[in-house]
Amino acid sequence: MKIRVYYEDTDAGGIVYHANYLKFCERARSEVFFQKGMMPTEDDESGFVVKHIEADFKGSAKLGDTLHVQTKVITLKRSSALLLQEVFKEAQILFSMKVQLVYMAKGRISRIPEKFIPLFTPLLIND
Repeated sequence: MKIRVYYEDTDAGGIVYHANYLKFCERARSEVFFQKGMMPTEDDESGFVVKHIEADFKGSAKLGDTLHVQTKVITLKRSSALLLQEVFKEAQILFSMKVQLVYMAKGRISRIPEKFIPLFTPLLIND
């Protein structure tokens, strides 16, 4: 997914504020669902939530830059998916994170519904 860096994404020095990399990745994760005409939630009581994040800042983006956010699936389990998301400026990696999503239904971790599995399998990293 391509992201343009706008003024609102930067600090006073014109550098992307660190928390915005998380937002860029959230947009890219949501886009995986939207591109298939789906939502990451099924109703008000069920959907995917972030359980854990490990983030690594490797470089900086600036006002006006065009970034590319890449989303891959490291592992897909019964009730969770571990994703690798990376933000690039051209060929340079600026940010990398591993994010664990779990599927919640009525306040409990639950099995991922079958309809969501085809969203994740094409993104699986082949070892």
